[in-house]
Amino acid sequence: MTTWAAAVVATIVLAAVACPAHAEHEAKSIVIFVGAGLSPSVVTAARVGRYKEDGALTIDGLPYVARVRTSSLDAQGADSAAAVSAMLTGVKVRNDVVAMDGNTKSVGFAPGRDPIRNIPGADNRCPANGNGGPSPTLIELAIAKGKATGVVTTARLTGAGASSAYAHVCHRDTEYEIARQAVPGGLGYNDKLGRGVDVMLGGISTYWRPYEAGKRPRGRADGRELIGELQTRGYTYVTDLVSLNAAPATANTKLIGLFDFADGDGPWQGAMSHESDRDPNREPSLAQMTGRALDVLMKNPAGFVLVVDADGINSALRGGSARRALADTIALDDAVKVAIEKVDLGNTIVIVAGDHATTLAYIGGGRRGVDVLGLQTDPVTGKSLIDSDGNTYTSLVYGTGPNRPDKRASLDTPTVLNRDYLQESAIKLPRGMGSSADVVVYATGIGAERFRGSIDHPKIFTLLRSASDL
Repeated sequence: MTTWAAAVVATIVLAAVACPAHAEHEAKSIVIFVGAGLSPSVVTAARVGRYKEDGALTIDGLPYVARVRTSSLDAQGADSAAAVSAMLTGVKVRNDVVAMDGNTKSVGFAPGRDPIRNIPGADNRCPANGNGGPSPTLIELAIAKGKATGVVTTARLTGAGASSAYAHVCHRDTEYEIARQAVPGGLGYNDKLGRGVDVMLGGISTYWRPYEAGKRPRGRADGRELIGELQTRGYTYVTDLVSLNAAPATANTKLIGLFDFADGDGPWQGAMSHESDRDPNREPSLAQMTGRALDVLMKNPAGFVLVVDADGINSALRGGSARRALADTIALDDAVKVAIEKVDLGNTIVIVAGDHATTLAYIGGGRRGVDVLGLQTDPVTGKSLIDSDGNTYTSLVYGTGPNRPDKRASLDTPTVLNRDYLQESAIKLPRGMGSSADVVVYATGIGAERFRGSIDHPKIFTLLRSASDL
């Protein structure tokens, strides 16, 4: 070996000793925001609606962006269960499947009614064997490394997006089963969670409390009081903004928050209130829940993983209310701002990703400065534009949704700006469908430069692991 070659080898060896595994370049902590239904058209409409044409959202300032393809194993467009499962496990699954592997089928395994009390969804029909197996989640990997973990959602805490972080089931509607997987030491517990997820905040206590005739008709058929079980394991139980703010935020804090303010009927029964309907004195916002979760998780010197599911965007879009969807998009953006201000981006990576799109369309070419929820206007004259039959129409419309009149008529500004107005759709359905269109992932912090180009949902998991010490 020549003297020059020997010197090069020595330099490489010394560098390797001085910088083992390049740990200083890895993210110690990860914050994942999931915008349910967060398509580019929704982001644009929310930005223009709040900040006008030359303004910007917080997520617009995140320096790295990638397009995300959204197919699942059995559909051109993933639902929230398949999409978030792929993000958090790196494994593409069929729709309705939560954090399982690609061999898992959901068709034919939707939960049934409890045979004694007739409670819908209480009979878990997922087979114990022979239908795939669990895929490790980022939350489980973080717990194995001694990190703190948290799950925050505006949906039910047992809903498809949030549960993909901590549970493994063949069908997203098995929410009574999902709840028991989160309770340390209890029957059916997911033991990969160790001592449990440190912070869990979201909607509805029904799936966590026992059935009571006349009082809690959708409670647990097995009679378990999961909240009490969690409290015996050291969790502080919070039910509103006041108790959330009063809860401890120490290195040993464990929080379970279940908020029952919007416990109505329909497919989003038990989700938290939409931002525009929320009582700010009683029900916490997504930003407040995110901030409180970070107050707890950041106490762990080993780092943390936090998953924040902004589900209200999707439920509003599919219900036909663009006004509520845009307000919930701004609420997500506010939560991202809180996170970026709190964490150290020198050791933390923050991403914001859509799980799937919906069919909201934003018609272009209208006059600058007009209300994005209003009528479509001529950019020069400012007058309302009309369709081929001479009727006015709005700038925001849906491909599918509940408001499709048999015959269109002209709309007026007071009608379309009413807080409960539902934008018109081309195809009438009780609730709008998801879309197969691409969504976007935004990233900032250490390792964020990996997010670029065109990727699919499982790649998000891969990139987060490569950017971190998981």
